Amino acid sequence: MRAARVERRTSETEIALALTLDGEGKAAIQTGVGFLDHMLDLLARHALIDLEVSAKGDTHVDDHHTTEDVAIALGQAFREALGDKRGIARYATVHLPMDEALTRVSLDVSGRAFLVFRTTFPSQKIGTFDTELVREWFQAFASNAGVTLHVETLYGDNSHHIAESCFKGLARALRAAIAVDPREADRIPSTKGAL
Repeated sequence: MRAARVERRTSETEIALALTLDGEGKAAIQTGVGFLDHMLDLLARHALIDLEVSAKGDTHVDDHHTTEDVAIALGQAFREALGDKRGIARYATVHLPMDEALTRVSLDVSGRAFLVFRTTFPSQKIGTFDTELVREWFQAFASNAGVTLHVETLYGDNSHHIAESCFKGLARALRAAIAVDPREADRIPSTKGAL
């Protein structure tokens, strides 16, 4: 079973996270950051992973530390749950529409962390959530999951829709990339023999 548990404690946050990659899309999310809860809930649902997140952070300062540290923990759990990546499809690209917004997400579950994030937001806030934290979340996730991740919003007018298209695009790309390809059988999807 491809699953992992991660606990992360700092002077700024306290996080407990459980992840099952071959799940049903069930989520139990409580981060204290409403918009982040919403994004993680839809990430689990569309990636078909089961995700439990409990986070307490210094949200009286702002949402930055909680948002970033949850992404760090999720990336670490993702990497651990995948193990040696034997049999996975590895690559995926998704174009995700969300009303007027369209985002392309391409990823390589390579073990090499890299992020290209070409998305801008017409507003600085979605409710009380700083839109600049969307990129921070993706950076922390990619770095800790060990994935090469390209996110580009081709167009969009509504900041909520743009952010949602990024997270749903990632979810659908992860779902495809971590799927076990029966033709790969027990092989690691690399000519190097390791990822």
